[in-house]
Amino acid sequence: MKSQPIKTKKRIFDLEERTAKFGENIIEFVQTLEKKPVNYSLTSQLTRSATSIGANYLEADAAESKKDFKHKISLCRKEAKESRHWLRMMAKANQGKKEICRELWQEAQELVLIFSAILKK
Repeated sequence: MKSQPIKTKKRIFDLEERTAKFGENIIEFVQTLEKKPVNYSLTSQLTRSATSIGANYLEADAAESKKDFKHKISLCRKEAKESRHWLRMMAKANQGKKEICRELWQEAQELVLIFSAILKK
């Protein structure tokens, strides 16, 4: 039986759930954006990088070796870093969405730090 995620101050400490929730939050966010040319590419890039964090984490969880695990966790960190970049660009292109971009950027940053800590072990 899978354990329930631990929540403290609305923080989720189950990485599978947390990375999935981040991807879902990005999907919900991009659906609120104005349909304008600059957003088409940014939305695509951000959605791909943010949703792949969770997919790569699932692959890491099922890794066949320590080397494979580290490689998949490295991909998680890379995609989280890329998501930070696209959120910065999104904030610039959508001035009225700066606050939500900042909140999402902070979550991406925390994921980068978590995956960096895992890689140091």
